[in-house]
Amino acid sequence: MALNIVLIEPEIPNNTGNIGRLALASGSHLHLVKPFGFTIDDSRLKRAGLDYWQYLSVTFYENIQEFFKINKGKTMAFLSSHGSKTHWDIPFEDDMFLVFGKESIGLPKPLLKEHENSLFKIPLYSKHVRSLNLANAVSIVIYEGLKQID
Repeated sequence: MALNIVLIEPEIPNNTGNIGRLALASGSHLHLVKPFGFTIDDSRLKRAGLDYWQYLSVTFYENIQEFFKINKGKTMAFLSSHGSKTHWDIPFEDDMFLVFGKESIGLPKPLLKEHENSLFKIPLYSKHVRSLNLANAVSIVIYEGLKQID
């Protein structure tokens, strides 16, 4: 039982480091799509991932086109505050790809439009919050997926 965490152009090294630790803890594979807002040897990335980074299952992609070319035909769910369905509605399955956008703007608009039938959100219950921290959002979705698959 495994899920795939995809970060499209992550910007904050601490978030990526924490998500790397989450990927390892949950048995998930991490996919990182460039460009990044940091260098992969950034000390903040390593600090957030602690000494686990060496054990992490991770794949790097030069750009979004390469990611989709290599993973064509894979089952994917896209997470965005623009989704009309909630993460509880995701039909989770083993080896599914869960795609998250960058911290500042989320997923690119063309991607949202192209995958609108596979677009999901985490519900927010306050009008004062527009989004969750990326690492928190990934955690919520991954463990809901593991619960449903198990």
